[in-house]
Amino acid sequence: MRYYALAADYDGTLAHDGLVDDPTWAALTRLKASGRKLLIVSGRELDELLGIIGEKAELFDRIVAENGAVVYHPDTKEVRTIGPPPPERFVAELRKRMGIAGDPDRLAPHGPRLLAVGRVIVATWEPHQHTVLGVIQDLGLEMQVIFNKGAVMVLPSGVNKATGLAAALADLGLSAHNVVGVGDAENDHAFLSMCECGAAVANALPAVKETADVVTRADHGAGVAELVEHLLADDLAAAAPKLARHHVPLGKRADGAAEAIDPHAAGVMVCGTSGSGKSTLTTGLLERLAAAGYQLVVIDPEGDYASLEFAVVLGSPDRAPLVAEVVDVLRDPARNAVVNLLGVALGHRPGFFAELLPALLDLRARTGRPHWLVVDEAHHLLPAGWEPAGQTVPAQLRGMLSITVHPGSVSPAVLGNIDTVLAVGGTPHQTIAEFCTAAGANRPKVDEVDRLPSGDAVLWRVGAGEAVRVTTEPPKTERKRHSRKYAEGNLGPDRSFYFRGPEGKLNLKAHNLLLFLQMADGVDDETWDHHLRKHDYSRWMKDQVKDEELAAEVEQAEANTTLAPPESKAAVRAAVEGRYTLPADKPSGIID
Repeated sequence: MRYYALAADYDGTLAHDGLVDDPTWAALTRLKASGRKLLIVSGRELDELLGIIGEKAELFDRIVAENGAVVYHPDTKEVRTIGPPPPERFVAELRKRMGIAGDPDRLAPHGPRLLAVGRVIVATWEPHQHTVLGVIQDLGLEMQVIFNKGAVMVLPSGVNKATGLAAALADLGLSAHNVVGVGDAENDHAFLSMCECGAAVANALPAVKETADVVTRADHGAGVAELVEHLLADDLAAAAPKLARHHVPLGKRADGAAEAIDPHAAGVMVCGTSGSGKSTLTTGLLERLAAAGYQLVVIDPEGDYASLEFAVVLGSPDRAPLVAEVVDVLRDPARNAVVNLLGVALGHRPGFFAELLPALLDLRARTGRPHWLVVDEAHHLLPAGWEPAGQTVPAQLRGMLSITVHPGSVSPAVLGNIDTVLAVGGTPHQTIAEFCTAAGANRPKVDEVDRLPSGDAVLWRVGAGEAVRVTTEPPKTERKRHSRKYAEGNLGPDRSFYFRGPEGKLNLKAHNLLLFLQMADGVDDETWDHHLRKHDYSRWMKDQVKDEELAAEVEQAEANTTLAPPESKAAVRAAVEGRYTLPADKPSGIID
C-alpha cells in the first residue's frame, strides 16, 4: 500500500457553505475503516471548527487548524500550538487603525468577524491587507500574510499548512510520502505540494488545479468522496504516472537525456567487480533519496556506510546490532538507519538478516516505511541456495536496492523483484548476462567494454531490448575512507593479507591496514620485495580493501624498480596514511 493517510482542507473541499454532507461523511468513515488515517488541515480557528463538526471530530486522527499553527488530537483533546501567540500591540494597533478598537466583534459585510484573533493566527478580509502590512512594517514585526479566497491571515514567519501537517504526521509516525492531500484554495498549495499526491477538487481555483497531481471530476465533498473510492479500489493507481516530480535522478546518457527511478515502485540492483565504485554510486543514490524525504535502512555487512551523515549507525565491529533498536530508530519518519554487521560473525549474518527483514516488513506494512531497504553484499545475505529466502522475501517487494559482486549468486526471490540493473566496473556486459541467466530474463543488447570509467554505469530496465550507458550522479559529499573496519577492524581470514615470502615459509596475517603497516616495517627485505614485485599489495588493496585509488598509488611504488625496500615501504605507508584515519598511537616500529 502506498497511501496511509488522507489530509483534507475543510472549507471549499470537505465542506460546502461550511457544512459536510452525509455522503462525504460516509466516504470518510469507509476510508477510516480501511486502516488509513484521516486529517483535517484548515485555516479556521480550532474552537470554531470543532463547534461545526461536533462529535464527528473523533473520526479524525489529527486536526490542523489556524492554517498550520494549531495541531489537535481528538482522542486526548490535546492542543499544541506551532508558533507564539500574536503580539498584543499588533492586535491593538490593528483594531485601532481598522476603527474597531471598541467593537472587537464587529462583522465583515459577508458575516464573519472583521478581525479574528486565534491562539496564533490573526485573520481579517480584503482590502484590509494594506492595513495589516502597514502595521507589521511600522512595528518592525517578523510576520507573514497568507491569502485565501478573500481572507487575509497573519501568522509567524514559516508557519503554514505544510508545517502544521508535518507536525501532525510526525505525531502519527507517518511520512508525507504516504499521504494524499486534497484542497481548493491558495493557502493549500504548501501542504498539497509536500504530499506524495496532491489533489484538487473540481471547484478549486485554477492555480491550484494547475499544480495538483490529480483533479477530481466532482466538486467539494463529492470530489473528496470520489478520491476516497479510488483509494479504496486500487490505492489511487491511476495517479502513479503523474507523480514524476518525485522521481530520483540516476544520471544522464551521452545525449544528455536524464535517467531516474520511481522511488515508490523501483527494485534496483547495483552490481560489478570489486573496487568498481558500487559503494560510491550507491551513496549518491541514497543521498538523493534521503534528501527527498524517503526513509532508508542500509544493511551493511562490511562497514562501508558507517560514515553516512544522514543516518544513525547501529552496531560496530565490537557490538552486534539489535533488531529492536533498528525498529525503534525507524519509528521516527525523519531518521534513517545503517545496520553495521561487523560485530556479527560471518556465518551468522544471513540468520540475523532473516530475523531483521520480517520486522522491517511489518513496520512497512503498518506505516509505509522504511521506503527503501538497501542490502549490501546481497549474494551473502540472500544467497541463491538459501531456501528460507523465498519465504522471507515477498513476491512483490519494491523499494529495495541490492548490491553485489555476483548477481548470479543472489536468491531468485530477490532477482524477481529487480526492474533496474546498474552494472559498473569491468565487463559490464558479462555482469548483465550473469543477471539474466540467474533471473531467467532475455539478454539485452549491451556494448562490450573491458572496463567502465569511474562514475559510469550500464543501465538496463529489465525486459528492455537494449541497455544504455549513463554517467551517474556523484555524491555531493566526498566519501572518505576512514572506516574503522579497514584501519583497525578485522577483515576476516579470506580478506586478510598474508606475508608468506618467496619460499612460502612465513604465514603472517594482516587483517587490517594498521597491522599491514606494522608487519611491513618488520618483515625482511626479501619478503617485502617478493610481494612488491608481484603487485600483491595493490591487488589486495583493490580486491579486498576495495579502494582502487589507493591501489593505483601503491602500484606506482611497485612499478618503480629504483626504490630500495625502506623507500618503497615508506611510499606505501604514505599512500595508506594519506587516505585512512589510523589510531593516533599506532606504533611505527617492528612488532614483537
